[in-house]
Formats: sequence, C-alpha cells, structure tokens
Amino acid sequence: MDKTAAMIGSGLIGRAWAMVFARAGWRVRLYDGVEGQVAAARKLIAASLAEQQSAGLVDDAAAALDRIAPASTIEDAVVGAQWVQENLPEILDLKREVFRTLDTHASVDAILASSTSAIPASRFTESLTGRARCIVAHPVNPPHLVPVVELCGAPWTSPETIARSRAVMEEVGQVPVLVRRELDGFILNRLQGALLTEAMRLVADGYVSAEDLDKTIAHGLGLRWSFMGPFATIELNAPGGVADYCARYSGFYRRLAAHPASPDVWHGERAARVAAALGEPLGSAERERRMAWRDARLLALARHKRDTPQP
Repeated sequence: MDKTAAMIGSGLIGRAWAMVFARAGWRVRLYDGVEGQVAAARKLIAASLAEQQSAGLVDDAAAALDRIAPASTIEDAVVGAQWVQENLPEILDLKREVFRTLDTHASVDAILASSTSAIPASRFTESLTGRARCIVAHPVNPPHLVPVVELCGAPWTSPETIARSRAVMEEVGQVPVLVRRELDGFILNRLQGALLTEAMRLVADGYVSAEDLDKTIAHGLGLRWSFMGPFATIELNAPGGVADYCARYSGFYRRLAAHPASPDVWHGERAARVAAALGEPLGSAERERRMAWRDARLLALARHKRDTPQP
C-alpha cells in the first residue's frame, strides 16, 4: 500500500519536505492557505527535482513530481496520511490552532510533526487528545539537501511515536537526531548560536573582518565539520584521543568559557558594526542567485558524501 504524507504549508520548508518524501516513494498532499501558493510550489519543486536528477540524487524526477498532489483543505490533506508535517510561521497561537485541527481530522495513528525551529512541542500540544503522537521534526534549511532532522518530543510524546518517527526519517533518507528532552532551540540552533555569538564579537570588536570570519568557517572548520562532528574532529587532533585533547587544551578552553561573548553583540552599537561591515542587504535577485549557487554546491556535496562512505 502506498504511504502518504501531508505537508501543511508549501513555502521553502514545506516544498522541500514534499520532495524528501516523494523521492522516497511516498505520495504527498500539499496544502497552503494562500491561494496560488501550491501551484507556484509545484513549479519550484519540478525544477529542483530535475536538478537533483542531473546530480544523480533522484532516479526519476517526473515520477517523484507526480506523487505530489495539491489539497484544497487541511482536512483533505491529512485523510489517510501516516505522516503530517506542519511548516507554518513561528507563531505559537497559529501552531496551537493548526495542531487542534490536525488532531481532529488526521488518522488516529498518524504522526503529527512540526518543523518549528525553536518552539517546544509541549507549548502547542498539551491540550490535544492525541498529544502522544505529536513531535517536533526540525529540519535544516534546505531539508532536501541537508538531511539532519532533530526529533524532539514533549514529555507526553509516546516512545512508539519517537521510534516510528526515527524509522520514517531513515526510510525517506534523512538523518534523525534524538533530542532527549525539550530545551529552547533544540541542539543545532544552540550550537549555531554559540558560534554566531562569538563570530559577532570577533567582528564587532575589530579582531577580524566579516569576510575573513566567513573564510575561517567556509575554508576551515566547515570543511572538517561537513564530514565529522566536533568530537570526531578532536579525536583525531591529539594522539591519545579526546581525553588527551582535553588535557592538552583545557586551559585555553576554560579561559574562553570563563569570558563568553556578551548577548549585547546581538543589538545596539556592536550589532550595527557587524551589519555595516557586511554592507548593504542583498537585493532579491542577488539573494536568489546566491541561494541557487548554495543549493548547487550542496547537491555536489550530498552526492560526494553519498559516494564516500564513512570508515
């Protein structure tokens, strides 16, 4: 029997999720409350799937596209779906309202997942009859090219829901990471926030230019981190592994941790210095051009990682 996923919201994340499921053989129903949004999304999906096929990441782009169908209402979208993914703005009241609708109309055994970047599931699922089947499945933009997905349940999310969610994510080619208990921002955004806050400090206080800071990541840390995480990295940076690395460098890291960057780097004069260093904001055409370039590089990297298994 064909498996069905429902995407609630057809913006950047919703259409990416649609591609993830469709290229894995699932049927997808795509819903959006904005008139014309789903039709526009399918055109973008068609172009992206064709690019993925050219890169060898999709066997049959046309067949994958055929598995994605529009839905006129949320109720129509979720009928018979085994997986429902909400992809709406980060507005708590909106998520509460939508999840009430999903809980009412989705099949009782359907998993109800949210793409929220930072709002814990407990804040919008507590009053639901079916709250045990609700979970956060936080992707990374763009999820059809960056496969990690953070799975974070509420205190009442059932172990079965967590196990099934992990299995579904693996089935559709994503890389699930289990967040063992709720916390603000989950894991990825907290790691990103720590690096960004230090980066803001280094640029705002004149230690390095914004351009050279980006080079440090793109041509330094980012190259290693695209294949191995920070612990796997330091395991190779000292002869005796992680314990040896800690013994060698703990003095520096302890001094660094004792004087963290101040939160005020995110507002006021210091934030203004960073913005000024970056120049004028990108125009829409240039932003689209750079996003297309980014996605092309991610396509190439995804293929390389697929063809180069870990040791």
